[in-house]
Amino acid sequence: MNIKKILSRKYILASKSERRIKLLKQIGLNFDVYPSTIDEKEDSYSIPTKIIRSNAEAKAKDVSKRFKNEVIIGADTIVVHRNLILHKPRSLRQAKNFLKFLAGKTHNVYTGIYLVDTYTGKELFNYEKTAVKFRKLSISEINYYVDNFKPLDKAGAYGIQDDFGCLFIKEIRGDYYNVVGLPLTRLYLMLNEIMK
Repeated sequence: MNIKKILSRKYILASKSERRIKLLKQIGLNFDVYPSTIDEKEDSYSIPTKIIRSNAEAKAKDVSKRFKNEVIIGADTIVVHRNLILHKPRSLRQAKNFLKFLAGKTHNVYTGIYLVDTYTGKELFNYEKTAVKFRKLSISEINYYVDNFKPLDKAGAYGIQDDFGCLFIKEIRGDYYNVVGLPLTRLYLMLNEIMK
């Protein structure tokens, strides 16, 4: 692993997600934030890996047009249960319905990462999948959470890391940071690969 080479490069995060910004700071990357302006595809019945690749790639390529020497990081996170993709809820009512749908069951969180090295022209895609089991939730818990925390910016209508939503989770199998929105180990391995 060429840690020095990875840490010496300049990166652009094609997202304004505060969670992803915090995670990139955590591992010490030198980066700027330049959010993509593309509209994410939201097909509830698509193949999960297909939709996250499409969105992550579109974000990275959209932003890559403005840079010449940086590595662009595009990412997309979705929640999948019973072959139905739960994107960011469009309303508080939909958020409550998402949580009722997930309560007491196991769902999968997918995050796709698409890298574009604007200096070499290399591109790389990979993804992470994590299984998350919710405990049974009462209607009052769901209503309290949605009404007070308004999780409209979170796939599946919950956050694992920074609010009351963490109390819904009974078990996780896989990468915790993937559920937050950016699987750091997967990203690190991809950065090492694209730098070769």
